[in-house]
Order: sequence, then structure tokens, then C-alpha cells
Amino acid sequence: MVHEFPCGTRALDFIGTLRARRIDEPFDFLTSPELLDAWFDESGLVPGGVGATAADLASAIELREAAYALIWSRLHGRPMPQAAIELVNSYAAKPPVRIQLGSERWTAAGDAEQALSQLARETIEIAGGDETHLLRECGREVCTQIYLDHSRGRRREWCSMASCGSRMKAKAYRERKKAQAA
Repeated sequence: MVHEFPCGTRALDFIGTLRARRIDEPFDFLTSPELLDAWFDESGLVPGGVGATAADLASAIELREAAYALIWSRLHGRPMPQAAIELVNSYAAKPPVRIQLGSERWTAAGDAEQALSQLARETIEIAGGDETHLLRECGREVCTQIYLDHSRGRRREWCSMASCGSRMKAKAYRERKKAQAA
């Protein structure tokens, strides 16, 4: 698996394909059409991928950044940028991924435009839905993953315990040991 999915929703995981946004050179996990295709496959949005092109990658990055602008605004209680609203709405207006029930299970199929439409729709549900008060940003300073905090007591601190949470706990442990030694 190439990509990680710590945020709990595809739309937020998609936004999170650009990580550590506050540093000079953030980590971009969508640097090629093949990586975009892998994301569509691994996320379950379009199993097997779509055969993404360079134009699809450019569209995906455009949507990702507009979606981030909307979610960041909601997270910080600020008005959503009109240009981002219009862009996400334009992607959402296109047909979404087709799902189909088979004899054993359902399948999904579509092209990159349909996959991006699905992601835009999911972004709209988060940015304009009733759960915006659950939006949180990872507590690890360098990480900029945004997630919905559905934890008991609403006290989740990290995008993922497996990555950021374990690093933060190890750092706190080292600091405690250092303080005890001093």
C-alpha cells in the first residue's frame, strides 16, 4: 500500500495527500498519475484505479487545494472562500462513481472525473454538514492532517495513533526521562 488513510473519511484523507503544509517543502503523495491511480484504488473509491493521466492529476490537485481551503476555513471558524466553494461545486455537479451490486458484493467503477466528483460531494457533506464541530487538526506540530473526531469524549489528539500518536508519546517519554535525569 502506497497511501495512508488516517482521517476516517475519503475526502479528508484526499486532502491529507499533501502533508506538513506549514514547512517549506511539504510531503506530496500525489506527484504522478500513477500515485493518483493508486490512491483511487487503495481508498476503495475506484478499485483497480482509473488509468489517471497528467490532466487528471492537475484536476485532482486543484480539487484537493480547494477542498482544503473549505475545510480549513470551517476548522478555524472563518468564512469559506467563494472561489473554493464554486470550484468544489463544479466538480460535484459532474456524475459520481457508479456503484453496482453483484451476486456477492458491490463494485465501483468510473473515470477520474467521476472519482473527483465523488470526492467533491464528500467534501461538501463535511464542509456544509452538521459535523463541522468535530473537525480537528493533528496535534503533532509538523502534521497538518485534518480529521473528524468521533472519539469518546471528543479528545482525540492525533490523526493516527500508529504514526503521529506514537511519535508524540515517544517524544513526551524522552522529555520526561531527560527532565528526571537533570
